[in-house]
Amino acid sequence: MSWRTLGTLDTFAISWFMTGRVEVAGSIAGLEIITKIAWYYLHERLWALVSWGRR
Repeated sequence: MSWRTLGTLDTFAISWFMTGRVEVAGSIAGLEIITKIAWYYLHERLWALVSWGRR
């Protein structure tokens, strides 16, 4: 949980620095939370299909 929070704050800070707009940075950080969860889920589902190291 703390790692995800730190990652989102990092995304927010970088977005704010790049755009200069808090609203845009907040939108990017909010979207990042959703997309990271979706990518993590898909990543784990795909790894579940790999049989390396299983008997």
